[in-house]
Amino acid sequence: MAELRITDVRKAYGRVQALAGVNLTVRSGALMAVLGPSGSGKTTLLRCIAGFETPDEGEIRVDGHRVATADTSVPPERRRIAVVPQEGALFPHLSVLGNVAYGLDRAARRAGRAAAVLDLVGLSGFQDRMPHDLSGGQQQRVAVARALAPRPPVVLLDEPFNALDAALRAELRQDVWQALRADGATAVLVTHDQAEALSMADEVAVMRDGRIVQSGPPELLYHVPASPWVASFVGDAVWLPAVLDGGRARTPLGALPVVHSEGALPPGPLCVLLRPEQITLAPPGAAGAVAATVVRRDFYGHDAVLALRLADGTSMAARIFDPTAAPPAVGDEVTLRVHGTARPYPLGGHSDSPRDD
Repeated sequence: MAELRITDVRKAYGRVQALAGVNLTVRSGALMAVLGPSGSGKTTLLRCIAGFETPDEGEIRVDGHRVATADTSVPPERRRIAVVPQEGALFPHLSVLGNVAYGLDRAARRAGRAAAVLDLVGLSGFQDRMPHDLSGGQQQRVAVARALAPRPPVVLLDEPFNALDAALRAELRQDVWQALRADGATAVLVTHDQAEALSMADEVAVMRDGRIVQSGPPELLYHVPASPWVASFVGDAVWLPAVLDGGRARTPLGALPVVHSEGALPPGPLCVLLRPEQITLAPPGAAGAVAATVVRRDFYGHDAVLALRLADGTSMAARIFDPTAAPPAVGDEVTLRVHGTARPYPLGGHSDSPRDD
């Protein structure tokens, strides 16, 4: 295990500023997910950590040792940082055991390290298989085992589940999470999948335009996003126009309690953030409930998402979880109630509006 510390790292390709001053610390033994849209700088950051690129400014330290600055760079093979790519990139002529044992010294091979990590990733008994005999998910498990085998201080995972179907992704990421935990690895997962980042990581760093715009535990990013853009990128968001009135916000869904921890809000128009699961169905005529019409229904089995329109034309979404009742149909009239608090943000002139990007 080792702490990874990135300080003011910048990297440009011609006029394109891929990294514009990245600061990030990954605690020893923790899994950090780096989340962001395409072109935000995630892959460039990973390549700088691995040693495939040299930063123009700043430094990178692993377990306190400087491995990269603008002037000096430890070669990738001497950093002992393992990379799991999007595709397993296994050696086709080697067995599963041969692939995993490839980077091990003689003592580690005799100690059975390769077989031990295969057991960690759920592939005990697959030692003699060839890569072409494996499914895509099994190949990725072998790639993870190969990365963990030499006990590297840091493991980098570059969207390793990207090519898998949804069900296999969910299963594999949990198995990989358990393997990383069991081996005590410090890991960085690069992904554009919000569910993947929130479900796997101890902490999440959100990147945009070469910068980290917020980092912290997944619950913090979801419930206390630093900006409307982060709120809309990390999960589904419902935005409502609002006017503050004491400790409440007057919105199309009624007067809602608000919570705001970043200092006083400036005067002017506001928007408030709700998550779709905060909007629930209420019995007809319930006190404080607001009428709406269902304009679309997306049923997922474990829940359903309703696209709704209020009488004043306001559109929003609600996520409902009652598995015992059929969701309302398109065209049905329903009544809505809000649970919990709303989070207000300045709207007029704000440089990071909910619809940005």
